[in-house]
Amino acid sequence: MRVFAALAVLMASPIAVPAQAQKQAEVQPKFSTPAKAAQVLEANVADRAPPPPITDKENLWLLDLSTGGRVTIWLRPDVAPKMVERIKTLTRRHFYDGLTFHRVIDGFMAQGGDPKGDGTGGSDLPNVPAEFNYLPHVRGSVAAARADDPNSANSQFYIVFQPRFALDKKYTVFGRVIDGMQYVDAIERGEPPANPSKIVHAYVAADNPPAYVPLAPAPAPSLGAPVTLPGAAAKPAPARRPAPKAAPAKKAATATK
Repeated sequence: MRVFAALAVLMASPIAVPAQAQKQAEVQPKFSTPAKAAQVLEANVADRAPPPPITDKENLWLLDLSTGGRVTIWLRPDVAPKMVERIKTLTRRHFYDGLTFHRVIDGFMAQGGDPKGDGTGGSDLPNVPAEFNYLPHVRGSVAAARADDPNSANSQFYIVFQPRFALDKKYTVFGRVIDGMQYVDAIERGEPPANPSKIVHAYVAADNPPAYVPLAPAPAPSLGAPVTLPGAAAKPAPARRPAPKAAPAKKAATATK
C-alpha cells in the first residue's frame, strides 16, 4: 500500500514527540525574504551540490489550489534529483490536476497526490528510491510520502504545516513552499476531510502556465417546480383587469411669439 503507513508507525514520534523535540517544533524560523526562507541551510559545504537559483523556472512547481490561490514550491534536484524528475514528469502529464488532499492533520501536514484519494494509489511509473538528505522538516517543506519500504515513494507528497524534525532523514524532502503558504494553511483538515481541498492545476513554471483563475462558485441547487400538498386545493389564478384607457395627448407647448 502506498499509504503514508510509515508515519503511522512513527505516530508516537510526530504526534507525541519528546518534550525537547516538541520545544524545538514550537520555535519557527523567521525570514525576511522568500529566498532566505527557502535556503534553510548554507550551500557552501564541501562536496555538496549547489541548489538551483530560486528564479530557475524549471525548478519552480506551481500548485493552483481550490483554497483560493497559487502555491510556488522551489524544487531541489541537488538533493533529490529522482523525486524532482518524477514530480515534473507527472505534472507535465497533468497527473495532479483535480487530485485531493486526502489526509490533512492540523499542526502537522497535508498529504496529496493519490489518484485513488485514500492513500493507497500512485502513478503507473516505478517507485522512486529513497533520497534522504540534509533538508529538515520545517514549515513549508515538501516531501515524498511512502509506505514502510523506504524505496516506495511514487506520486504522493506532503507539505509540512509545523516543524517535525523527528522525520528528518526518514523521508525524502525535495522542495519548499516559497510563496502562497496561506493557501496551504487553508486546506481542509481530516483523515479524510469531509470536503477535501483539491489541486485544480499543477504546472512547472518553465512551461509558461496561465495566470491563476479562481474556481467558479458552485451553482445553487434547483428546488424544482412548485409542489402542491395532498388535499390542498389549488388557488385559481387572479382575473386580469382590463388596461385603463390612455389619456388624450396634450399639445406640446410652443414659444410665445
